[in-house]
Amino acid sequence: MEELYKQLLIKCGEDINREGLKETPQRAAEAFRYLTKGYKENIDEIVKNAIFESDSTGIVLVKNIELYSLCEHHLLPFIGKCHVGYIPNGKVIGFSEVAMIVDAFARRLQIQENLTRQIAATIEKYTNAKGVAVVIEAQHLCMMMRGVEKHNAVMKTSCLLGKFQKDSSARAEFFSLLK
Repeated sequence: MEELYKQLLIKCGEDINREGLKETPQRAAEAFRYLTKGYKENIDEIVKNAIFESDSTGIVLVKNIELYSLCEHHLLPFIGKCHVGYIPNGKVIGFSEVAMIVDAFARRLQIQENLTRQIAATIEKYTNAKGVAVVIEAQHLCMMMRGVEKHNAVMKTSCLLGKFQKDSSARAEFFSLLK
């Protein structure tokens, strides 16, 4: 990967031997490996000791999970927050594991629509929840730094499963909790 970054810098017209760029290919390769570490994350390992029996029946909501991902179309970041809610069905998942699931999928080349769905499907799979709702709000640097250059645009996506999809009162309660 370092060699590819050297070639990229050369193709941009840079002198890879100048002071500021001597270590850039190595640093860029390390950064890219970190930004895409989600490919190596094992969801089973993240969740294995974090599912607990519970008779809770109300909505469980984890709000404002910071989100950093890379757009698969331009390899530029999108940054925002994720909100994950679910209605337990005898089991709950650890608070920090919800954030780790978000990170595991965000740290892959993504589009926001798929990321939202992947998180919801994973929460549903491991908790067997009666309903799962995920909302992501993000700003995309591919839209801000290039192309249309709209700096204040925010994309919001949602995925509603189970009771949140079928029951308008559950859906309304979830969205009211986000305010």
